[in-house]
Amino acid sequence: MSHLTLQAGVTTVVVTGAGSGFGLELARLGAQKGLNLVLMDVQQDSLDAVVQELRSQKAQVAALRGDVSRPEDVKALADLCLERFGVPHLVINNAGVAHGGLIWEHSMRDWQWVLGVNLYGVIHGVHTFTPLMLRAAKKDPAYQGHIVNVASMAGLLNSPNMGAYNVSKHAVVSLSETLYQDLSLVTDQVHASVLCPYFVPTGLHLSDRNRPRELRSEGKPTPSQLIAQAMSTKAVTSGKVTAAQTAAMIYDGVERGSFYIFTHPNAMGSVQTRMEDILQARNPTDPFAGKPEIGDRLRQALKEASQR
Repeated sequence: MSHLTLQAGVTTVVVTGAGSGFGLELARLGAQKGLNLVLMDVQQDSLDAVVQELRSQKAQVAALRGDVSRPEDVKALADLCLERFGVPHLVINNAGVAHGGLIWEHSMRDWQWVLGVNLYGVIHGVHTFTPLMLRAAKKDPAYQGHIVNVASMAGLLNSPNMGAYNVSKHAVVSLSETLYQDLSLVTDQVHASVLCPYFVPTGLHLSDRNRPRELRSEGKPTPSQLIAQAMSTKAVTSGKVTAAQTAAMIYDGVERGSFYIFTHPNAMGSVQTRMEDILQARNPTDPFAGKPEIGDRLRQALKEASQR
């Protein structure tokens, strides 16, 4: 089985969520590699800054402001790619948002926002670009295509107080595994991967800044949501693996033909524990068993908040 080789001036890469975090570093590294770049982000000023930076380096860039939760925006991105560079060789469905709190306290707007971006953004990318890549493969035996969906370790674990995010990322892992198997039924020229990063400083904890007005919560954040935001901010900003390192892992994983791409292999022990829980039909293991002081602080904070 051959894999996609990233070739300067030849390979075209589509990246969503390109204005910050992984998407920004994927664009920067792609420019260094001489790849053709097709970028989308929901935040116009961030996207403009990326394009200006990369074009100053003579990179070949096309960009479009858009919201991946809207299928028409992803279709417009594909049209832009076809017009400028032709069928892409690599599509990275990266755009994502985060929201936490006790799962029953998520409003319907919270669910719509998180699932709209994290899950439907990937669905729209797969639905739009896969047929284009398969048609290109049929026409050209030398064509190689690859789709990378950005999930999370939250797609393999179920940390408490992060319900909507967990649900969205588990769905992306399932979608990606199914995509990998479905592609293997019909082609050996188009492949898929899933990225499952742990805590990486990306700005994910600030994603509420781009939440559409019509999906903003009507009331004040609940105590559990405020606690989740504080914990997420601390965890994300203290991450030791950088977004730039993660971007390099993604490109390397694509060229190796790796399906699972992990940023923190040392976190796989928790995944193994969860798998053993399932295999042995035992109740889910306490996620704070290894660091009980964190669990104690969370429980105490929620208890105190409930008594206010």
